Amino acid sequence: MDTGKAGPAEAGTDGLVIAGEELGSRLIMGTGGAPSMAVLREALTASGTALTTVAMRRVAPSARGSVLDVLTECGIRVLPNTAGCFTAGEAVLTAKLAREALGTNWVKLEVIADERTLLPDPIELVEAAEQLVDDGFVVLPYTSDDPVLAHRLEQIGCAAVMPLGSPIGSGLGIRNPHNIELIVERATVPVILDAGLGTASDAALAMELGCDAVLLATAVTRAQSPARMAAAMRHAVEGGRLARLAGRIPKRRYAQASSPFDGLATS
Repeated sequence: MDTGKAGPAEAGTDGLVIAGEELGSRLIMGTGGAPSMAVLREALTASGTALTTVAMRRVAPSARGSVLDVLTECGIRVLPNTAGCFTAGEAVLTAKLAREALGTNWVKLEVIADERTLLPDPIELVEAAEQLVDDGFVVLPYTSDDPVLAHRLEQIGCAAVMPLGSPIGSGLGIRNPHNIELIVERATVPVILDAGLGTASDAALAMELGCDAVLLATAVTRAQSPARMAAAMRHAVEGGRLARLAGRIPKRRYAQASSPFDGLATS
């Protein structure tokens, strides 16, 4: 029976499926840069996120009042990450410590080349991904926007690929939308745009390009009003997803009248 109400897909809120598990939101949040736990809690709630990443080097699982407590109170799944690791060995060790401490085999894999750019080191990244997949991890690698590298990570067995829009924390948006489209076109696992987003229109563009989800932190946690920006990102992701499903009109060089010229009054 047609109730006249929009279904989840029509509302742009259909779930994100990673490794066979459905998440209730296509907006994945990070926690870095939040001025306080209270502000973070408010922003996470406003975002509607179902999955939030935390840096294991900043977390003490047994400490009270930590970011893990906030996530538990909000009913948000934890995605540990290997932020701050420069080698495959460091990343693999951090992932294993996270699995032991948090009881999850999901990991956002980050292996950066240097502190100035925070860009991924592709060689160390592939090596770490191979080891973690072989060890039974569900690996979500943060990678460059190189379509060849993204495909290589998928071939290894990663559960998703996470190309950057631009350098972490830069707020520059998506610098190479063509490459993101190439990655989306070929991928058979979820493509999650990660890093560099500055405002809601960046998130909407990522979804319109065909990404399955967006991961962001700084754009929200360092906004003047984190909760408002989190709400804006939530609606942008939903709107971008809906526009992608709807199918945009082709771009034209010249104007095209929206109404036919038939029946016009002539003198």
